[in-house]
Amino acid sequence: MDEEHGTSGSNGGNLETSKAERSVWLMKCPPVVAKSWQSQPPSRPHPVAKVVLSLDPLCADDPSALQFSMEMTDTEGGNLPKSYSLNMFKDFVPMCIFSEANQGKVVMEGKVEHKFDMKPHGENIEDYGRLCRERTNKSMIKNRQIQVIDNDRGVYMRPMPGMVGLISSTSKEKRKTQPVKQSDTKRTRRDRNQLQDIMFKLFERQPNWALKQLIQETDQPAQFLKEILNELCVYNKRGANQGTYELKPEYKKSVEDTNAE
Repeated sequence: MDEEHGTSGSNGGNLETSKAERSVWLMKCPPVVAKSWQSQPPSRPHPVAKVVLSLDPLCADDPSALQFSMEMTDTEGGNLPKSYSLNMFKDFVPMCIFSEANQGKVVMEGKVEHKFDMKPHGENIEDYGRLCRERTNKSMIKNRQIQVIDNDRGVYMRPMPGMVGLISSTSKEKRKTQPVKQSDTKRTRRDRNQLQDIMFKLFERQPNWALKQLIQETDQPAQFLKEILNELCVYNKRGANQGTYELKPEYKKSVEDTNAE
């Protein structure tokens, strides 16, 4: 390859640039059209479509006067529309086309001059919609089948030699041996008056308690315990005893009087 036609790449190969200035068109087409073109045998290449350019001679200088369409030469795909509109765009990010040649060399095929969006003509839109619905219905059909194994002794279900060590049973053992957390167990509510007596005795032992400590001491559901605490106690949001409960002043006095007696 001549030096003026190529540049060295980072992988030690060459980039063929002899076609770098060639103008190419980039087109976005429906999946059914792309599938139809790809199904054509490479051994018998033949035209798959033709592009028709329409121009209004009275507005030759107006770019919008150019109208592009495409006619399919082979529509054996059932409801595949034959005529399509090509909506052209010129305002797009500059792009180039590359291909990979023999021995990993990269060829620059040209730069994109026009970009098109391909869609069926209005008169073919019903056929195209029917084709899309058929494709959707086919995709919803389940191809999985249930097969009954004649050998019911489980010979084909046994692990092959050398695979026993690959099957880990530690996950099951962990689930069996893992202790159940106290918070996960279901606690039974005590009688309300009985729980209040227990709370008074706890606050006789110490003036401040955290909710977690009281749950452990009383073995009561957290929500039920909070209801009792809201009646008997105040919650310290700041200060040295932040995050703890203590008895309301009127209950403190009652406890002190009881102790004095």
